Amino acid sequence: MNSNTVIVRTLGSQEYLVTWLAMQQFTNQRDQDTLDEIWVLEHPPVFTQGQNGKSEHVHSPGTLPVVQTDRGGQVTYHGPGQLIIYTLIDLRRKKFTTRQFVTLLEQSVVQLLATYHVSAKAKCEAPGVYIADKKICSIGLRIRRGCSFHGLALNVAMDLRPFLSIDPCGFPGLKMAQLTEINKTANIKSVAAKLVEHLRINLGYTNKLIAKGPYGPKEP
Repeated sequence: MNSNTVIVRTLGSQEYLVTWLAMQQFTNQRDQDTLDEIWVLEHPPVFTQGQNGKSEHVHSPGTLPVVQTDRGGQVTYHGPGQLIIYTLIDLRRKKFTTRQFVTLLEQSVVQLLATYHVSAKAKCEAPGVYIADKKICSIGLRIRRGCSFHGLALNVAMDLRPFLSIDPCGFPGLKMAQLTEINKTANIKSVAAKLVEHLRINLGYTNKLIAKGPYGPKEP
């Protein structure tokens, strides 16, 4: 049952550092019987640098924090109106390689966007999802003890201007897109519900448990 059931937590707006710590704690303390979880949330404005991030890709952050984190990839921006999906998945139990898992995440976003009549695609050389030459979804993961955390960030209805202060994902001049530029009917709540369902199916879960409130393990 454990490999077929996922807990989905809808968390609203959460500070990045608090959520990152909770993901680390959850992953460090989980065992072979721990159910996988998907966390659905937004972050207040923040830049995050991946493990491969280079300072030269951050040009003018202003007063916004720049957090050096442990996910893969380079610098990106999070803010209100961007859908964050953190995937706390036991990849060994699901028998996914990291590449297979990234492909399934990308595929889920492409399928979601198709329901809004948006044609999108993934790029093997640069993980994420793109509309023509603009990026709409970034993916950054950390795998520890065969389990994933961090996840994806999908631009739905946000202020894209902070992306101009960085080289998004380490690519100078990369332009960003968001869903409401193309389909004005989209809102983050309905987009989240649809994307979670695509993830549930593509990641092979037959059961979904809905949870709200505190996430991760309690303090001892």
